[in-house]
Amino acid sequence: MICTTGTERTFGDIMAGIEITYVLLGGLAIALLIAAVTDLKSRTIGNKLNAAIALGAPLWWWASGLTLWPGVAWQIGFAALVFAICTAIFALRQMGGGDVKLLTVLALWIPPLPFLKLIVIMAIVGGALTIVFGAAHILRRSKDRIAIPYGLAIAIAGLWVLGTEQLGQVPAVSGML
Repeated sequence: MICTTGTERTFGDIMAGIEITYVLLGGLAIALLIAAVTDLKSRTIGNKLNAAIALGAPLWWWASGLTLWPGVAWQIGFAALVFAICTAIFALRQMGGGDVKLLTVLALWIPPLPFLKLIVIMAIVGGALTIVFGAAHILRRSKDRIAIPYGLAIAIAGLWVLGTEQLGQVPAVSGML
């Protein structure tokens, strides 16, 4: 048996927790794929999808052993900061509302440093998408405003972080900074 903070957990309990985290991360990955496809097709990311991702976050916190204080409080505060920054960018008409919501709900799942990695990858992928869609826009001699499916860049970056970071492996705040 492994003793942690006065409660005893068996190896089976720990393994069940690890399996749940993989299921939750798999669900998040599927949601990101759906966001990418819907944004690519219709330039929208549904509110129900973002709500489902947000509602999965408390299960993720529980399964990954995040403490209520300061862990969960820190993650919610970080998501509020992401929302404030993205809302300002939205007000400048440089980001869509679905993108704001998707980044905010991802901030409920992903700690700050891995989230910064997500932002950098998102910017690189978004730049490449802008070049590709801009070139197609010019070749078609379209007069309409160009619409970049930035949800695709967010989803690719999110999937990259999910695949390369040890999310949920380090309890509490120690893995957040």
